[in-house]
Amino acid sequence: MKKPIYLMLAIVAGLLISTVTFAQKPNKLSKEEKKEGWVLLFNGKNFDGWRQNNGTEMPANWIIEDDAMKVLLGEGRNPGQGAGGDILFSEKKFKNFELSIDWKASDMANSGIFYNVREVPGKPIYYAAPEIQVLDNKNATDNKIDSHLAGSLYDILPADPKTVNPAGEWNTCLIVVKDGKVTVSMNGTEVVSYEHWTSKWDEMVENSKFKNFPGWQEGISKEGYIGLQDHGYPVWFRNIKIREL
Repeated sequence: MKKPIYLMLAIVAGLLISTVTFAQKPNKLSKEEKKEGWVLLFNGKNFDGWRQNNGTEMPANWIIEDDAMKVLLGEGRNPGQGAGGDILFSEKKFKNFELSIDWKASDMANSGIFYNVREVPGKPIYYAAPEIQVLDNKNATDNKIDSHLAGSLYDILPADPKTVNPAGEWNTCLIVVKDGKVTVSMNGTEVVSYEHWTSKWDEMVENSKFKNFPGWQEGISKEGYIGLQDHGYPVWFRNIKIREL
């Protein structure tokens, strides 16, 4: 016996409501993720574990808004001018891992996700650390070079801009580092892959702006902190989670 059409519609509506009701909340791990070894680096409520690069406290231009950590334009600064607000998750250094971060850019925004950060007194976060670019690809002033677009290994390898959602929409960046081999995905699509500590890596560095950076010439560290950049524009980060490999 066939069910009446109104009953079928009611069942479908109920399933949709259930899906919305039980959707995973931001900054929470599913049971499966916990079993797989994922841990949160941001709980959505406070900045536990985070601090300023070469500092002891969180910079004043970071707040928590809508279940996300948000970097603001620093007081007295113009857009594009960071206020020394680069931050690190400093509870642990990581070597082999999968790092997943959701990010959302404001209009014209520019920021970055760093890994293997080697903290050196008096030096910026990018002194010797690779950066995966965070950018409003459409309106940011730094959108003229392919390797400066969102998802790129900054100034070294370009990512496909079609994989990135526009300003105001969330993106998910996944960085996998295993014995020097790195892959970066944006919204489920792999966009760059490379390997540290090889002749090819050295060649790429020599063809980038980092060829004259002392920290890069000394070499990228084989482990380090996870970091986020203050570039003088509002940017949101949430669902920051990592799994060691």
